[in-house]
Amino acid sequence: MWKTRSCAGISGKTQILFALVFTTRYLDLFTSFISLYNTTMKLFFITSSYFTVFLMYSKFRATYDSNHDSFRMEFLVVPVGGLAFLVNHEFLPLEILWTFSIYLESVAILPQLFMVSKTGEAETITSHYLFALGSYRLLYIFNWVYRYYFEGFFDLIAVVAGCVQTILYCDFFYLYITKVLKGKKLSLPA
Repeated sequence: MWKTRSCAGISGKTQILFALVFTTRYLDLFTSFISLYNTTMKLFFITSSYFTVFLMYSKFRATYDSNHDSFRMEFLVVPVGGLAFLVNHEFLPLEILWTFSIYLESVAILPQLFMVSKTGEAETITSHYLFALGSYRLLYIFNWVYRYYFEGFFDLIAVVAGCVQTILYCDFFYLYITKVLKGKKLSLPA
């Protein structure tokens, strides 16, 4: 975005949702210290997500497509908030907020996918961005398997939310592999 001086094709609403995800997930920065690396990465995620939102809505506002980025975020935030209150590990504020972040992350990409489907196509860079977001879910799956096998750890909330997110990406992955990797512009069926 910085190099092209444009945020065309990127959903600002998805970026806002990811900023909310990282903010609510990493509130433990104020309560516990794990390592310098862990703290640095959490601060990087929070800072970079808000910086991206800032760039989209101020510096590159002229290239932001608000007409097509029309997904109503409250349709995601309100149900996810309710679910986090009802289904969590412990009924404590930080735990509810962490659970909220896990649930919200699983659906935060919907405004971006909605925007792509509304325009009918995605620029190659947007397609690569979406593919990278989806690919990191694959790394999470490897992490779940590793942690279960070597540590006996299994978090049902994270696994179910991750599976929901992966399912949302499946149609996009198919189109990405069949079109973009062959050098064609990604066009979505109406």
